[in-house]
Amino acid sequence: MGQSLSKLYIHLTFSTKNRLPLIPKSTKTDLHSYLAGTFKKLESPALIINSVPDHIHALFRMSKNVSLAKVVEQLKKTSSKWKKVNTGNKSFYWQTVYGAFSVSSSKIETTTRYIAHQEARQEVHHQHLSYREEIEKFIQKYDVVEYNPDYFWKE
Repeated sequence: MGQSLSKLYIHLTFSTKNRLPLIPKSTKTDLHSYLAGTFKKLESPALIINSVPDHIHALFRMSKNVSLAKVVEQLKKTSSKWKKVNTGNKSFYWQTVYGAFSVSSSKIETTTRYIAHQEARQEVHHQHLSYREEIEKFIQKYDVVEYNPDYFWKE
């Protein structure tokens, strides 16, 4: 019998609808735990998850059996329901789009540090760099040629 092998790392980021600050410090730890459980169920274990009030960053190992689109769909769908039930915020929604970027094994530590320091960095970082500008830096860094801001940022 054959054996399929893969070891792919993905830096995933997505935001709340209209980038509203709907991830308060009081619920973010529970949200991260919930997301980690969802990643695990999808055979795509998270190495790190962090967030700021309007968006999430996660680094995870991609399953060889579940597509990226399915992972993101399930993360957003189940966590949105969880947020509505557990925080009472019935108007919570994620932005429909996301950014997912491959990460070389040699860059796992660098990416982990970047995500780990999101909260501390974001307060200073986003005074000068918006989430959109952050995504556009990733798009340039990873040479994403399909990017069309008219569609990506449309709600």
